[in-house]
Amino acid sequence: MATCLTQRLKAERPDMKTADLIVIGSGQGGIPLAADWAKAGRKVVLFERDALGGSCINYGCTPSKAFLAAAHAAGRARQAASLGIQAQVQVDFPAVMERVRSIRDRFNQGARKRLDTAGVEVVCAEAAFTGERTVTGGDVTVEAPVIVINTGTSALVPDIPGLAATSYLTNRQFFDLQGLPSRVLVIGGGYIGMELGQGLARLGSQTELIVRGDRLLDREESEVSDTLAEAFKRDGIGLHFHASVERVQHTDGVFTLNLSNGETLEAEALLVATGRKPNTSALNAAAAEIELDPQGYVKISDRFQTTNPHVYAIGDVAKQPAFTHVSWEDYRRLTAILNGEDRTKSDRVLGYAVYTEPQVGRVGMTLTEAEQQGLNACAVTLPMVQIARGIEWGHDLGFYRMVIDRDTDKILGATLVGYETAELVHVFISLMEAGATWQLLEQSVHIHPTYGEALPSLARLLVGEDMPSCPNM
Repeated sequence: MATCLTQRLKAERPDMKTADLIVIGSGQGGIPLAADWAKAGRKVVLFERDALGGSCINYGCTPSKAFLAAAHAAGRARQAASLGIQAQVQVDFPAVMERVRSIRDRFNQGARKRLDTAGVEVVCAEAAFTGERTVTGGDVTVEAPVIVINTGTSALVPDIPGLAATSYLTNRQFFDLQGLPSRVLVIGGGYIGMELGQGLARLGSQTELIVRGDRLLDREESEVSDTLAEAFKRDGIGLHFHASVERVQHTDGVFTLNLSNGETLEAEALLVATGRKPNTSALNAAAAEIELDPQGYVKISDRFQTTNPHVYAIGDVAKQPAFTHVSWEDYRRLTAILNGEDRTKSDRVLGYAVYTEPQVGRVGMTLTEAEQQGLNACAVTLPMVQIARGIEWGHDLGFYRMVIDRDTDKILGATLVGYETAELVHVFISLMEAGATWQLLEQSVHIHPTYGEALPSLARLLVGEDMPSCPNM
């Protein structure tokens, strides 16, 4: 049947190419998928309308974390006074950004080399479905039995009067900054606005965050929000809660924002970080009978399949958690599924982190979420001020929290706020993947003095009130 269809289509469109796999978008799931199939001797065509590597390499995690490496170095130097160190910080912002862009370019070139080496045909054009198994981009039309959508998301820009006519920034334009703005306004209290806003503040910008709700990271527990708010205040960041922007003006290089609470703020730069939207508007999904949800995300099954059985979608375009490691793991799961393995997108433990300082590492459920699911759950919390390494290094903000199931003793989730908790959360991810109980963690011997030492100490709180949390405490 497939052969007949291909022959008929070729007769109708003699210029049509055929392939074994079409990948739309070169994000962190699309590139390894395309390369793997091509290295296996299959013909693969990848469509990309923008820079190879998707948002992660070009204006997401790679440049943002390189940027934060400089910003947090400056922030730690300024805060070293509490340790008896008086430091004078001089920021060469052009050098900071040149380093950021050089790392971005290196990774971009790596993505291109990977595709070229594997023999993937790359079409630099916006792709759209023109049939059930047919995709057109530019003057290239390709038909294939398997198609994977990996187009990701982009900045969602609110419809604020006056905004469109200004030279505002999103995370896409941010890394092209040439000079450090003396003042910057950030609209949004999510992880993108918080990371970049704190980064600018630590490099020397007077930063103001405008948050519609009553706290930062409102999807997290309130204690997380409170800790980060305190950290931001220490960095001199202004926080404006319960505020929305009613109008934006840009005159003589200065942005003026009129807020719903009556405030007026001014700055030389404006960063809009109010959420993300799926890159599906140009896909012409209806031509392939692919259903989208009301927000435009691609609907998928637990095996990544769209409503078209020949088309799959991975990454955040399919409303998966918007993190590179999730997109990459989607590729691994989809590969296993296409090879006949019984895998789904649900049979895994996914964590994430926010790279502010202090960091936030998260996996699994909070206590509230566990109770909402009817589980007999409880939580234990160890404040950073009770952790020996935190005291020694002067890191007093944060806490470690673990949620367990009382009936099974299994670990249900963890929230870690503090120094390098993005690394520590992997302990919980591995334990939860293994279906381990909290007793296994409690019996573990971690090195003293380390931040990781406090994880068995956290579990030790479940033994009894008289159990010491850690040495020296």
